[in-house]
Amino acid sequence: MVTVSMRRMTAGDGYKYLLKSVVYGDGDRALSTPLTRYYGEPGTPPGRWLGTGLHGLSGGQITVGDQVTETQLQLLLGRGRNPLNGDPLGRPYSRFKTIDERVAARIADLDPMLTPAARAEAVAVIEAEEAGKKQRKAVAGYDFTFSIPKSASVLWAVGDGGTQQVIWQAHQAAVAEVLQFMEREVAATRGGALGPDGATLQLDVAGFVATAYDHYDSRLHDPYLHTHVVISNKVQHAQTGRWLALDGRPLHAATVAISELHEAVFADTLTRLLGVEWEEREQGADRNASWAIRGVPEPLIKEFSNRARHIEAEKERLIAEFVERYGHRPSAAQVIRMLQEATLSTRPEKTVRSLEDLTAEWRDRATTILGEDATAWASGVAWQNANVARGRSLLRADDVPLQTVDEMGALVIAVVGEKRSTWRRWNLVAEAARQTMRLRFATTQDREAVIGLIADAAGQASLRLTPPELAVTPPGFRREDGTTRFRPKHSTLYSSADLLAAEDRLLARARNMAGPRLALATIERITSEPDIKGRRLGADQAEALARIAVSGRTVDVLVGPAGTGKTTTLGALRRAWEWKHGEGSVIGLAPSSVAAGVLGEELGIQTENTAKWREVFDRTGQGFQLGQ
Repeated sequence: MVTVSMRRMTAGDGYKYLLKSVVYGDGDRALSTPLTRYYGEPGTPPGRWLGTGLHGLSGGQITVGDQVTETQLQLLLGRGRNPLNGDPLGRPYSRFKTIDERVAARIADLDPMLTPAARAEAVAVIEAEEAGKKQRKAVAGYDFTFSIPKSASVLWAVGDGGTQQVIWQAHQAAVAEVLQFMEREVAATRGGALGPDGATLQLDVAGFVATAYDHYDSRLHDPYLHTHVVISNKVQHAQTGRWLALDGRPLHAATVAISELHEAVFADTLTRLLGVEWEEREQGADRNASWAIRGVPEPLIKEFSNRARHIEAEKERLIAEFVERYGHRPSAAQVIRMLQEATLSTRPEKTVRSLEDLTAEWRDRATTILGEDATAWASGVAWQNANVARGRSLLRADDVPLQTVDEMGALVIAVVGEKRSTWRRWNLVAEAARQTMRLRFATTQDREAVIGLIADAAGQASLRLTPPELAVTPPGFRREDGTTRFRPKHSTLYSSADLLAAEDRLLARARNMAGPRLALATIERITSEPDIKGRRLGADQAEALARIAVSGRTVDVLVGPAGTGKTTTLGALRRAWEWKHGEGSVIGLAPSSVAAGVLGEELGIQTENTAKWREVFDRTGQGFQLGQ
């Protein structure tokens, strides 16, 4: 489950969505926490300040936990200025030309000797080109959404006041711990532009200047405890105190690892505070397993996942529409874009309700599903978990043997190597966090230490592809660990000897010309006829088919952008091959069972998961045959 997501926030009015549901009244200040203070108020608590960079911003006038005012937010995120006095924080945000300004500038550069007709044609081309370009906007900050696993949100939603408060505290503690990790390991800025090639240095920063906004529910008012942490793009260089722009590259690269770490840290924290146990639950074929609090049933989780169901249904509709239009399933990247489109298109207007009102509704709904009082059930879950947890000791970093660290490092490489051909440090950290999720640690520092050791072991066992520095970096341009600031931190690219050996085997087979061939006349015959759906190959598809069919290579690769008809071309190749070699002479292999099912349906052939087929082949000397 993704518990941390990130999106860029643009300068100007991009911050205003944070204020739409905020309670503007002070609530009862005698109560100790935002959760209780605003319990009966419609809306969510006001924002609060976070980050160790606050001291350099205000000299101590703003401290962690202080309330954020709308004026302060507008100054910092809207204009890039000091939220206390309005002073500039370094350079102002860049201003990019609008479409109209770009069009006007290009029209002004047209040859004045053009005829009216030629000028009108040129203007039309300019307008079309500029309309197709994405409008650039300055980045004011990065909105990291920290959410807790759905089982924890459900338990929080229906639990008594004490249970709710403990889960709230665990959530806030996990956010604070992970934000500190990000400040230490991810935060950086850029400066320099040294030498004739304009090389820049990656520099240390004094910390983040951030604001946090706590939310209770989804747009469909299901329990969804989450916090928006908006990290300002303005950061101070740790050595000089200059205000510069935050380097966004490490944030993007580390987001998945941050999410995996956050989920584990929250699980540790809630176990320490409430004594809950966690269990892994399968989510179906080709979906990652999720972690849930033991005792929280799936039917209850699904009852409070309406928003996710709406998004999933719309995504499936978009996929079906794509298949109907193009005759094949979309690529993984296209599916992600469809998921984003589905998220936006199904997003209802946000309405504001009090936590008191929401809690009453959640308890009623849960009671109906459970067949017993939901609040009493939640107390029972916490009590039963606590009894189990008492006999289980929390781990310190020293409790994990180095041999186990090395074994887990090897496992991390094996898992990462199944998903990608190259990787970087953050890929290893993310997988190390996943592999240690079943362990519970005494402190976040212990967990970070073990994850770091496992990632180190995986990195040492990997094959480094990034070449070493050819010259010694002067001391002034090196980090404390000796690495050069001319390269981003954790940017070394790795692979493995096994993957490179697999590439060598593929290349050797691609050079082997002993494979069977089809006659060009056969290809011309097949390409001249439509398939059963009435589709004919285009000229580029026919050429690709001919090159493969007559090449004689034992391995050929067909590469093309999504939507260009690769599956249709393979369908024609299958018809040509079976015309020569007989029905059932073509089999399909795909990297997953779902992909195999789609490929088999589209090509009309028996198709299997590649790993399964290989296992059967190694064991029996043959894969599957038609009719098996």
